[in-house]
Amino acid sequence: MDAARGDARGCAGVIVVLDGGAPQLVERIAATRAAGDAVLIADPRWSADQRAGVERVASGIEERDATAWATLTSGSSGAPRIVRRTAASWTDSFAAVSALLGAGPDDVVALPAPASSSLTLFSLAHALEGGPRPVLGRDPFATLLHATPEGLRAVLDDGSLPRMRAALVGGSHLDPSLRARAEAAGVRVVSYYGAAELSFVALDTGDGLRAFPGVDLEVRGAEVWVRSPFVASGYLGAEGPLRRDGAWATVGDRAELRDGRLHLHGRADDAILSASATVIPHEVEEVLRSIPGVRDAVVFGMPRPRVGALVAAFVETTDADPVAVRSTAAALLAPAHRPRQWAFGDIPRTPSGKPARAEVARLMESDRADRH
Repeated sequence: MDAARGDARGCAGVIVVLDGGAPQLVERIAATRAAGDAVLIADPRWSADQRAGVERVASGIEERDATAWATLTSGSSGAPRIVRRTAASWTDSFAAVSALLGAGPDDVVALPAPASSSLTLFSLAHALEGGPRPVLGRDPFATLLHATPEGLRAVLDDGSLPRMRAALVGGSHLDPSLRARAEAAGVRVVSYYGAAELSFVALDTGDGLRAFPGVDLEVRGAEVWVRSPFVASGYLGAEGPLRRDGAWATVGDRAELRDGRLHLHGRADDAILSASATVIPHEVEEVLRSIPGVRDAVVFGMPRPRVGALVAAFVETTDADPVAVRSTAAALLAPAHRPRQWAFGDIPRTPSGKPARAEVARLMESDRADRH
C-alpha cells in the first residue's frame, strides 16, 4: 500500500508514503499533492521494519498541518527523523533555480539520485510547477542535471548525457577539477550549499559561495545562520540539528564570511578532539583533495583512550601512490592534523552519491579489529 494515513484517511494534510520504485511516480506525486496531502518518497531498498517505522512516524502529522513535502534524513526503524516543509518553502525558490540554469519549457532534467532524496524530490516538485521535465536516472535527451558531485562525475565518465548544458550540483564538496572538467565539456556548473532543513543557502558559479537569492547569512560563534523563506517547518520523529532564533535558523555548520563569500568548515559536532588539539575534518579533507591524484577524502575521529580520538582518513585516488599521498600530507599538515590511521579505496557512498561517513568509520574500525 502506497499510503501512510492512519486514522486520517481521506483527510487533507496527511503524509502519503509513495514507493520510489513504483511506475508513474511523477503522476502519483501530482495526484497526492492535488488531493492536498504531503509526499514522502520511500526508498525501495528499505527493510520492511524501516518502512513500517517511517510510516508510523509519518502518521503522526496533525490533520490541518500545512506540510506539503517530507524527507527522511536519518534514523533507524525505531526512530526515523522526518523533515517537514510547506509548499512555499520550495516553490519560492523555483524561479531562482530556473534562472540559474537558464531552464526553459523544452528542458529535461536528469535526476540520477533516488527519488527518496530531498535533492531529487525538490526537482520533482519543481516539475509540478512548470520546471524542467524530470527523468529519473539518465536520459540522452536530458539538457540539465541535478545531482551530487559523484553523479556529475558519473555522467561525464560514461557520456550518457550528450546534450547536457548545465548542472545543479549539491549534497557534498565539489572538487574544482571536476567543475573545470565539466566546463571544458561545455557544461555550466552551479553548485550550492544547503541542508534538508534549510534548502538552498548559498551558491557558487565558479567564484565562491554567495548567499542564494532571498537568503540572508550571518556567522555567529563560527556557525552559519540563515534568514530565509526556504527553511523547513521542523521534524516528525527524532529531533535534529535545526535550531531557531526568531527569524534565523541554523543546523550547526561551521563557517566564516569573507568578502561576501561563505567558507564552510564542516558540522560543529564533527570536530575531532585529539589530545590537546581540535581538528576540523573539512579542513584536513581540503588539503588531502589538493594532492595530485586524490579524487576525494573523508576524515573523521576514531575514539581512543587517553587521547580522545585519532585523526583518520579514507582516501579515494585516481592514480596516486598511497605512500606519496601520506608523505605529501605530512608536509602540508600541522602535526596535530596529520591522519594517524589511513585507508585507500573506493569511498562508500549513499544512494544519492554522498560519502557515507558512518560506513567509512565502520569499515576502518572493522579493518583495525581484524588486524589485531
